[in-house]
Amino acid sequence: MKSRQITVGDHAWTVRVDGPSSRHNVLLLPDADDPADVFDKVCTRLHESDLQTIVVESVEGLDPAGVRVILDELDMPYVNVAGRGSGAELAWRVCAGRFGRFMSLVVADHGHPAVPDADGVVPDATCPPLELPVTMLVTKGLPRATADASGRYVYGEFRVVPLEVDNIATEAGHEFATEIVLRTSLW
Repeated sequence: MKSRQITVGDHAWTVRVDGPSSRHNVLLLPDADDPADVFDKVCTRLHESDLQTIVVESVEGLDPAGVRVILDELDMPYVNVAGRGSGAELAWRVCAGRFGRFMSLVVADHGHPAVPDADGVVPDATCPPLELPVTMLVTKGLPRATADASGRYVYGEFRVVPLEVDNIATEAGHEFATEIVLRTSLW
């Protein structure tokens, strides 16, 4: 993958862009402890489906405004978003609000920030609903009740897909890629 440094404020983010040059783009946001190559197999599958991928190597300290700056620097006006763990939490917040720049969302291991997590803690009660189609992948790390409650914050088509894995990117990357491809298709 081609790597590029993009500065947002006082921090430089490493972003890897690859795949066919297309108007169909997928932004992938990893979990906090994921290695930089965690989505490589997922990206290979997405490239075979004529999707260009943008992978932020680390989401540590990244916020929704920073994501928008990165996409502006890459000249990506519209993207589909996918994430897992803390990357999924950021993805929810990035896509929250009215339909526009973000076309779809696929998340694993984190519910909408306004929904209590497994410990009963609400990460961000002020996070608005989303107006786009969303797929939630329920793994061993996410209670089904959290996924179901997240559906109240989606004003678009909402699907829940249960998978008996711990890490969607390494144990079920093919299913993660399939769900992303289904969300990026207009049929």
